[in-house]
Amino acid sequence: MKLTFAKGASLKDPARLFNSSLDGNVRRAIDIHEGETVKESAFKALVREAVALNGSGKSKPSKKAKS
Repeated sequence: MKLTFAKGASLKDPARLFNSSLDGNVRRAIDIHEGETVKESAFKALVREAVALNGSGKSKPSKKAKS
């Protein structure tokens, strides 16, 4: 199963759950293979962070242009 996070590049992943990236350096994904387990608490924290980011309407913090 592949779980794709549309703004995954903007999410912190201290437990290193993301094991698959997608083009564009915006999306990241987690591939879970049959019989594989995922650390539940880390997964829940990642999903909560993704929901909060998507609900904020923001993406990656923009870099200020140099004057």
